[in-house]
Amino acid sequence: MLSETSTATVRATLPAVGAAIGDIADLFYRKLFDAHPELLRDLFNRGNQASGAQRQALAGSIAAFATQLIEHPDSRPDVMLGRIAHKHASLGVTPAQYEIVHTHLFAAIAEVLGDAVTPEVAAAWDEVYWLMAGALISIEQRLYARQGVVAGDVWREWEVVTRIEETDDVATFQLRPADDAPAPAFRPGQYVSVQVELPDGARQIRQYSLSCAPGSRLRSITVKRVRGGGSPDGEVSYHLHTEVEAGDVVRVSAPYGDLVLDSAEAPLLLASAGIGCTPMLSMLEHLAETGHRAPVTVVHGDRSPATHAMRNAHALLTGKLPDAAAHFWYEDPEPGHPADRTGRVDLSGLAVAPGTHVYLCGPLPFMRSVRTQLLAKDIPAADIHYEVFGPDMWLAQD
Repeated sequence: MLSETSTATVRATLPAVGAAIGDIADLFYRKLFDAHPELLRDLFNRGNQASGAQRQALAGSIAAFATQLIEHPDSRPDVMLGRIAHKHASLGVTPAQYEIVHTHLFAAIAEVLGDAVTPEVAAAWDEVYWLMAGALISIEQRLYARQGVVAGDVWREWEVVTRIEETDDVATFQLRPADDAPAPAFRPGQYVSVQVELPDGARQIRQYSLSCAPGSRLRSITVKRVRGGGSPDGEVSYHLHTEVEAGDVVRVSAPYGDLVLDSAEAPLLLASAGIGCTPMLSMLEHLAETGHRAPVTVVHGDRSPATHAMRNAHALLTGKLPDAAAHFWYEDPEPGHPADRTGRVDLSGLAVAPGTHVYLCGPLPFMRSVRTQLLAKDIPAADIHYEVFGPDMWLAQD
């Protein structure tokens, strides 16, 4: 909880800090990478830095946390903190790195806001930072302990057993531990980080959902090649698609992620678009293997059947459940595809049972649209869960 004195100071200065938070975040990252170029090379996503997405996500999370402290002082934004902590754990973030961030973030705040940063203002925002950092460090330590690793030591080498071409731009890599040790347990919906060495020596990291069920002998990641369309192609997805074949070895983290099934009995709605189908396929396979009997509604949107990765598995796994139905929308469908399933996902004609727990994954506009439609159907916001591939821009845009 924020102290009484700091609460008053943060309340008074939040509008000014909020208005400048984008500039602060931009300057912070420049200072951070000037002092520690290895962090941009080997930890941070260079693509997200170039696009500005990471800066926006940082600004959104700081603003959201500070607002929570002053408007709801007796509660904590655990959902937001948990999502950030899972991502940090998958990267191997250590407590010492929070000290580095603090140094350069507060140098940026002082430079951008100038004389407005009095000792009282600096102390109040320092308290905000360490409340947030302390909460994240604590969650991350528990996540590391759960996987039996220490902070920063999340990586193991995995051998590619099989590579499967799903579509022109999507490939599945089936993996096994290179040391033949048991694979770490995971929950359906979780992801791993994959680290690859690029031609310039950088060791870039990206997260990919596990697209198999926890009981599978092998672990599978299904990777869409990111084509820039005027900007650079995705560095890691390009490398995986062009350089990695069966027999190669890649570095993979322990599994993390908070988009996991939390009810064995409730009706479920699994909604995805594009490559967002991957965590849903893990969930569906798990539900089929464990004999889930409650209703399951599967919703997916894609450009066309040809771009719908693992389309057959999506339908077949749904068909294995006793009370489930799949609804696929395509913007460019095959002849004969139902007219009411053509275009963007539209849930207006779809019944959603009371008590349904919803899981979303896909582009942010898709998830916003589906969430809005579900709220209109009286699904509580607390029962709608989502996963964002990349920085959590939902916070930055709310």
